[in-house]
Amino acid sequence: MSTVEAGYDPTFLGPRVPLPVPAQTVRTLPSTHFTVLLDPERRLAAATAVNIDGAQLVDLERGDDWHLDPRVPADEQAGPELYARNDLDRGHLVRRRDPVWGDLVVARRANLDTFAYPNAAPQASAFNQGELLWVGLEDHVLEYARTNDSRLSVFTGPVLADDDPVYRGVGIPRLFWKVAAWAGPDLRATAFVLDQTPFVTSLQAAADEVPPLGPFRTFQVPVADVEDLTGLDLGPLTGADVLAPVGARGERERWVPLAALEEIRL
Repeated sequence: MSTVEAGYDPTFLGPRVPLPVPAQTVRTLPSTHFTVLLDPERRLAAATAVNIDGAQLVDLERGDDWHLDPRVPADEQAGPELYARNDLDRGHLVRRRDPVWGDLVVARRANLDTFAYPNAAPQASAFNQGELLWVGLEDHVLEYARTNDSRLSVFTGPVLADDDPVYRGVGIPRLFWKVAAWAGPDLRATAFVLDQTPFVTSLQAAADEVPPLGPFRTFQVPVADVEDLTGLDLGPLTGADVLAPVGARGERERWVPLAALEEIRL
């Protein structure tokens, strides 16, 4: 892997946008066009960051080559045992297609890299497979960004809350967040939260108890609220927010519920 292709590039958009800085200790795992910040205590990513070049995207078959990351001890990443015999999906945090750009060799490597378990998070199958609004957010913002530039950097992760219910030894996140950033010419950013509550309403101590699944909703939120939820330092992204929040920081009344991509404020 060359240094050009190794990991998220903070200068990709022009204005420098560094990796999020977590409050907790993480393992930094650079991959092709993206980086995962793995929380070894929670065995899930605290954040991911990917560079997307919309002009060079390559259409490859999906595959399903999920694998443990050999750079990380197996007991520090949530592996296949979490997803066996239940209705949980291995949800990509960095979307499979986002880093798949450049020449064919690089694109194929990026495609495979997205199937490492540190880039997965336990998600209700209906959330991961059926929610077109959530999975369409990046395409919608990328299309908007094309008016000035075809490049986008996207930051995604679960909200690793202290009170997340534990299932098979892993705390199951109830919220997921995403921040998309582009430059045209100034840095711009917007944030979203997907709320799976009540994704888990109760859990029994039995090892094979499957979490009951509930409804989920998508919101456009102030970038600052993502910082408050996660404890991450998002650097210049907070000041580049296109959403003009109304109300006190951290109050969910500031969140804008979304029912369609056309309702996103850019």
